[in-house]
Amino acid sequence: MTLTNDQTGNAARVDLTNCDREPIHLLGKVQSYGCLIATSSDMMINHMSANCREILGIDPAEAVGTRLEDFFPSATVSELRSKLQIGSIGAGVSRLFGYDVMGNGQHFDVSIHLSDQTFVFEFEPKELLPKRDDLALVQPLIGRVKRGETAMDAVEEAAAALQMMTGFDRVMVYRFAEDQSGEVIAERRAVEMEPYLGLRYPASDIPKQARELYLRSPLRLIADVDGEVSPIVPERTPSGQPLDLSLASTRAVSPIHLEYLRNMDVAASMSVSIVKDGKLWGLFACHHRTPHYIDFERRSAVELFAQFFSYELERKLEAEIRANERTTRELHDRLMIRLSSNSDMIDSFEAVAEELASIVRNDGIAIYSEGRFVARGSTPNEEEFRRLARFLNTTPPGRVYATNNLLAVYEHADTFADRAAGLIAIPISRTPRDYIVFFRREILQSVRWAGNPDKPVEVGPNGVRLTPRKSFDAWTELVRNTCDPWTEIELRAGEALRISLIEIVLKLSDEANAQRKKAQEKQELLIAELNHRVRNILNLIKGLVSQSRDGISDITVFAETLDGRLQALARAHDQLTSKEWSPTPLRDLIAVEAKAYLNGQSDRLILTGDAPLLAPEAFSTMALVIHELVTNAAKYGAFTDRSGKVKIDLRIEDDGALMLKWREIGGPPVQAPKRQGFGTTIVEKTVPFELNGKVDVRFAPAGLEVDIMIPSPMVSRATDAPAELAIAPDPVRLPMEASISGEVLVLEDNMVIALDASDILKDFGASKVHLASNVDSALALLDEKDIQFALLDVNLKDQTSLPVAEALAERGISFIFATGYGDVGSVLKDFPPAPVVTKPYTAESLYMQMKRHLGEES
Repeated sequence: MTLTNDQTGNAARVDLTNCDREPIHLLGKVQSYGCLIATSSDMMINHMSANCREILGIDPAEAVGTRLEDFFPSATVSELRSKLQIGSIGAGVSRLFGYDVMGNGQHFDVSIHLSDQTFVFEFEPKELLPKRDDLALVQPLIGRVKRGETAMDAVEEAAAALQMMTGFDRVMVYRFAEDQSGEVIAERRAVEMEPYLGLRYPASDIPKQARELYLRSPLRLIADVDGEVSPIVPERTPSGQPLDLSLASTRAVSPIHLEYLRNMDVAASMSVSIVKDGKLWGLFACHHRTPHYIDFERRSAVELFAQFFSYELERKLEAEIRANERTTRELHDRLMIRLSSNSDMIDSFEAVAEELASIVRNDGIAIYSEGRFVARGSTPNEEEFRRLARFLNTTPPGRVYATNNLLAVYEHADTFADRAAGLIAIPISRTPRDYIVFFRREILQSVRWAGNPDKPVEVGPNGVRLTPRKSFDAWTELVRNTCDPWTEIELRAGEALRISLIEIVLKLSDEANAQRKKAQEKQELLIAELNHRVRNILNLIKGLVSQSRDGISDITVFAETLDGRLQALARAHDQLTSKEWSPTPLRDLIAVEAKAYLNGQSDRLILTGDAPLLAPEAFSTMALVIHELVTNAAKYGAFTDRSGKVKIDLRIEDDGALMLKWREIGGPPVQAPKRQGFGTTIVEKTVPFELNGKVDVRFAPAGLEVDIMIPSPMVSRATDAPAELAIAPDPVRLPMEASISGEVLVLEDNMVIALDASDILKDFGASKVHLASNVDSALALLDEKDIQFALLDVNLKDQTSLPVAEALAERGISFIFATGYGDVGSVLKDFPPAPVVTKPYTAESLYMQMKRHLGEES
């Protein structure tokens, strides 16, 4: 039996009985969009593709056996030699974009790589486009991938980004399973195309040789499944060896794979590898219903995007694993508390069963320890388990053993198949006879296959060959005697549990008892400290209540004054808690207090100098002082006048003490109070009394001046540079008359701008935002979707959005124009009337137009 797969050339023949040892030989032909020349190290031409005559004007019959210098300008040969040098250093592919190879004004993208001892040059004709920078697309799109909270968020965003970069009708993310079958886990497609999301494909669709090539050559383009292909001349060297084209980007593919694509109504395709931990994790699979060529420069940008995405995917997957490990450790801690009073797992089984179940999802748990058996849930009985334990003793010692199909490895599992189909067995002693075992029942898995995975081989036109399936309709396979697969996270949790139970629970030592005693003493100390702190806080509140009513007859004013002081203390304690009662930035305290009075006008508070950290006891004290200074400025001082400002300078002196200088300017004239209230007392007396510092208050006519010195034991210096004052403006809120809801259309030919507009509109209430880059796509979305509002770019490359605006107006759907041009009167005079927002627009500017327009309509 022979195999011709989607990566190998049409002349490849691989014996399926010897797949693991068969070398990869790729030879034969190249696709029509490029031509190929292979040379020796001295630039002697050994091979050429026949279409070099049409593309480069070089006749292979005349060129093979001569030197490259005989056909190319000397400057071109020099440039190619330089690229060869660079490529040899990195052992990869060198690239030239838009290069005038023949010196006649016709530009080419050039790919150069080393194949064994042969240099392979590939030339693709290129149309130079103005202001094109494909690589500039990668960074903002990867930025959107990074913003996803989970790995699946990143995968879905990556599919959308790749579709925008390449223009393919369909982009799928295809993930490999442990058995090398694959599943479509994310998809972006044209609205009228049949969805493939959730379909499974058997491992035979992408054989082992093809997967190896995906690791070596990460991007594969088929621009036209019906395109002409050109043979390599000569096909073999004089010694009979074929030219290895495994890294050739223009290499033609198997007719079998082309038939496979035609059966799917695909006229062009592209695949891009997703690699994790040096292994093929999955693919971006791109399909188009008509021939679709992506030039080498754009493909290089796609390849770079895929590499960055692979790094980001690996990071997010590891972050999810770490997050689950943290959760598992917390569960382990609770488990250890339960087990600390009793080292016998059998006796303490009921007490810890719920904790064990929360670590690993299961239908039943059993413990077998020192010949004793106990179980709960759906498990084998004791006699069945004792026989199973003998089987478990044959598994590798000291390791967690897991299977989701026990009957496949243990024939006697049929006696309890109605109760358990798979297990995780965790050895809990140093000898292989004691176990905790988690069981799962059989589940009838409905697997949506894109064709029958058991019938990949049929009799084709050339005899018994691996031929593509004739139908891609999903069908359902019922998988028997199998439980839900154990995930990597569950296996890691099992391993962590194994270590904990062996080293801590079952082998309790005197050291463990001593640690528990120390922990108990520490807890008692913490309780005593907590009691002390609570009493001090209660006394402080009592004093604030008593002193705040001094001189205040209005109960409302008293309540507001007391509430402000208590809130200041609460905010300070929140900040201390977030820092775990360690030294805390004074700048943060000032920012929190000032925010309530500045209404987003951060320029009215000028903060200069150092970035001091205050000890917890000083931080609480300064919370009251800063609160009094800020509220005084808001009631009587600089903040009562819109032009007034407060300057605060923070300086850590040579002796480590902190000098805080408060200056109010631009406010009303200041006079010293006739009587000293409690607020003034807090400012003048608290720091000297509680912190042994100094305070100097001066009621200067131009504005209040306060100098505060906090002694060095209470002060430390932040290692980071002083941060900007974090007083953010209030977020934009749409009033009811200007809010939007439902599905929204964005017509924009720049993908990054379209994505940003999508984010803004979602923040404004849109349930879903549909993106279109041209008039046809936008009109199709109007027919398919229930659009409630639209944002239209006026100019779309060689189109305008007039047809879409007219369609929206006819249907009574509100819309707004966006433009990057200053004068659009000549275009908009024929358009239905609508507001115009000028690029670059922000959430605020778009909001104002929406508020006006939608408000008028309502």
